[in-house]
Amino acid sequence: MAGGRSARGSRRRVAHAASVVVPFPRAEAGERPDLARFVPSGRSLLVAAGVLVGALGLYWAALASPVFAVERVEVRGASGPVAREVETATRDVVGRSLLEVDAAEVGDVVRALPSVAGVAVDRAFPHTLVVKVAPERPVAVARQGQSAWLVTSSAKVIREIELGTERHLPRIWLARDVDTAVGKALPSTFVAATRALAAVREVALRRRVKAVRLSGEQVVVVLERGPEIRLGDASHIVLKLAVAARVLPLLEGGTVYLDVSVPERPVASRYLNP
Repeated sequence: MAGGRSARGSRRRVAHAASVVVPFPRAEAGERPDLARFVPSGRSLLVAAGVLVGALGLYWAALASPVFAVERVEVRGASGPVAREVETATRDVVGRSLLEVDAAEVGDVVRALPSVAGVAVDRAFPHTLVVKVAPERPVAVARQGQSAWLVTSSAKVIREIELGTERHLPRIWLARDVDTAVGKALPSTFVAATRALAAVREVALRRRVKAVRLSGEQVVVVLERGPEIRLGDASHIVLKLAVAARVLPLLEGGTVYLDVSVPERPVASRYLNP
């Protein structure tokens, strides 16, 4: 028992020895804490103010001087007419300081161009503003009398072109009473046609598409050599064109049309019937 008490006492002494409390010096009653040592000195404040004023001075000097003046706008991701449109839209930033140019504002101006789908603006010091452009992709040329326009898959008109140009693109023929203009979309009845032409790019028809024709709600793809492809309505366009791509090599010469409006049962004929 005596040995047990001795051991417990020894453990208590070890525990007390391991737990040491260091008293924090407290101010005497009525004495206020000395906060002055935590306040920056007057000299430190003057130095900080001088650094701030110097930085602001350098910034305003850079704005007012030609050190970072924009000498050119570099357009990336687009060429030809689209690049020229972007250059024209951003020419007023030339001569201004890169620090002064509002990249978001320039982006809004470029994004408003009908031929631009997306844009990002970066500064390339000391003298270049970089405008990265994602151009709209035309799928067809809309023709109306002596006028022609490039049209996207959403039927948006992005640019007027000269007759006879862009021959690689299929044609959509507009009646004279169809109202259209750059920046606007064709009437909704033409959306099925433009979507069909966009789908043609996903399917290897291996034959050039000359035009697309609408007959009521029926979409007809006209090939340069070979039968016309009757797609029926605008549903399952990609599937129907994929079926047409498989069937076309099997058709005999002189076939007038291939009807894939019901893709499970394609029908071909050498006679032009309704």
